[in-house]
Amino acid sequence: MSNSQRSSTGWPEGFVPAAPAARLPRQGGRAAARRQRQRAQQKPKPDALRQLLPRALVLALLAGGTSAFLVNDKAVRLSVDGEPRVLHTFADDVDELLAQQGVEVGEHDIVAPGPHDDLDNGDEVAVRFGRPVSLTLDGRSRRVWTTARTVDEALRQFGVRADGAYLSASRSEPIGRHGLDLDVRTERTLTFLVDGRERTIRTNAATVGEAVREAGIALHGQDATSVDPVSFPRDGQTVSVMRISGTEEVHEEPIPYGTDHHEDGSLFRGTIMVDTPGRAGVRRVTYAYRTVNGVKQKPRRIAEEVVSEPVKQVVRVGTKALPTSVAGADGLNWGGLAACEAGGRPNAVDASGTYGGLYQFDVGTWHAIGGSGRPQDAPAAEQTYRAKKLYVTRGATPWPVCGRRLYR
Repeated sequence: MSNSQRSSTGWPEGFVPAAPAARLPRQGGRAAARRQRQRAQQKPKPDALRQLLPRALVLALLAGGTSAFLVNDKAVRLSVDGEPRVLHTFADDVDELLAQQGVEVGEHDIVAPGPHDDLDNGDEVAVRFGRPVSLTLDGRSRRVWTTARTVDEALRQFGVRADGAYLSASRSEPIGRHGLDLDVRTERTLTFLVDGRERTIRTNAATVGEAVREAGIALHGQDATSVDPVSFPRDGQTVSVMRISGTEEVHEEPIPYGTDHHEDGSLFRGTIMVDTPGRAGVRRVTYAYRTVNGVKQKPRRIAEEVVSEPVKQVVRVGTKALPTSVAGADGLNWGGLAACEAGGRPNAVDASGTYGGLYQFDVGTWHAIGGSGRPQDAPAAEQTYRAKKLYVTRGATPWPVCGRRLYR
């Protein structure tokens, strides 16, 4: 439309505008205004948006951490000495789990799986504590460690055959952490040789003597066994029973005396003078005479006492050089005289005991010519020397039968 076609009012030519309608109040105007104001208040402003953004990030991180928490949490079953419990843990391995639970293990304890093994959800961990046992098995003692909680478990762990055995504690007795003293005597076979027969038994006796009684063998008087009755009986051992009878006898026996020798320069060499005669002592000895299973044994000395002590003999031994020459008697046949009187024996003594030596001196004559002691105890050279001295004073008369031999 051209400008020529518009009226001066600005409306198109021929257009008549309608009269303005009257202004009416709107339905619910106050409520709508209130809602509009609320929407205006709820509309985020730029500063408010900047504040909401960090909060949203925190919520996102928390949501992610919760997922990680749920992933690392593990439900495991922990059994400590047979007492199980289920627990949740973040531990990475068994060692860390035990540390968290305050469970301390030593060198004798068992942990399965191993302390350094990884820990996964649903794993089972078992801890068995070691216990010291002072075990005396068939008389031999030793200290051992076990993770068994009862005597029966320990016996199986040690490989001990307990059927028919003596046990110092019942099989059901618990073994505490402090340990236990346990005496075990297994059943053994013993054979007895008694009165010419064999008798075999099964026993868990602590001593051979106890096993003898279990076998019904009676010992009387001096009867004994070939094995010490207080010793421990070994499996397969053979024990002989000895029936013993016997008596005791007392005998008195001499105790030899000693001799003290003293040198004497006044006596010729080879001469021995007895100053103090020796005397034997007396000992009273008791002997046992036994018969074992009918066989007599060698007497055995079982006691002795000294009745009297021996007395030492004291003698003087001559050291003086003996002369060999006597004027007026040398050159005679002294050997022939000695052969006639005593058969040439320096220690010869006549039947009456009165005369002795090579030349059969009596003691009085012997002392008169300077001899000491008995002539038969003097050396042969001294006897000849003193015979020569006697000849010088009395000639051949002291030897009325054999004196003529001096001249041949």
